[in-house]
Amino acid sequence: MNFFLSRYKELGHDIDPSTINLRKSIRVNTLKISEGELLKHFKNKGLSFEKIPFTDFGYWLDSDFALSSTPEYLQGYYYIQEAASQLPVQVLSPNEKDVVLDMCSAPGSKTTQLGQVLNNQGRIVALEINNGRIIGLRNNLERCGVKNVVVYQKDASHASDIGIKFDKVLLDAPCSGNFVTDSGWFERRSISDIKDVTKVQKSLLRSAVEVLKPDGVIVYSTCSLEPEEDEEIIEWALDNLPVRLLETGIKAGEPGLTPKTKLCRRFWPEKEPTQGFFIAKLMLI
Repeated sequence: MNFFLSRYKELGHDIDPSTINLRKSIRVNTLKISEGELLKHFKNKGLSFEKIPFTDFGYWLDSDFALSSTPEYLQGYYYIQEAASQLPVQVLSPNEKDVVLDMCSAPGSKTTQLGQVLNNQGRIVALEINNGRIIGLRNNLERCGVKNVVVYQKDASHASDIGIKFDKVLLDAPCSGNFVTDSGWFERRSISDIKDVTKVQKSLLRSAVEVLKPDGVIVYSTCSLEPEEDEEIIEWALDNLPVRLLETGIKAGEPGLTPKTKLCRRFWPEKEPTQGFFIAKLMLI
């Protein structure tokens, strides 16, 4: 059996990848349209939809065409966003007076969601190291009508260079991903690859702490199932950085794998209708 599947089984999750089918999902962009109005559009198109119960504005859609091909998508009425991916911003829960940092922002799913939650109030600083990906980020911000974002091409490991302290920081960290959204994941991944990624994750998390205001909040998330990128990163942070864990407020998913990380939430794709995902909420102390 594959090393990763064997390890999942040891952790209590006997997963058959062939049985996992991820449903198409979107987030209604209330900066442009109300939920009710958009659902009328879907009904007129004969689309079957279902509210994602653990999200604020998420819906599963059943369609036989690309969801990026509709006039409603092009007008920014919705963002195509996986269900679990909608949760980090909900957990961060910024208010309209906050200054927020999105450390790894392209292509903009969570940046546009932050703009929506803040109702284009407050301030968002979005960092992206790859110039090519900034083009897509800017396009999505414009399409979704988000106006309170300043975009920098910058390695977020050096976020302190900007000279701003933030109330809230979102670190949706670069990670190894998971097999649900990558059909060749098992063939391309090794444990050494994953350990290499953790070096970047630790650097980014240390940087997030450096730019946080007193009592500020960080949400750390990955779309990885691997403990090295999830619980082990949080345990490292608790041991080496001035932070403590907070409740996420999410009822879906399961607690973290270890006693120290039980306040985190972990999403297993054979248990939840999502990809693999991990979320932790930290406060500066």
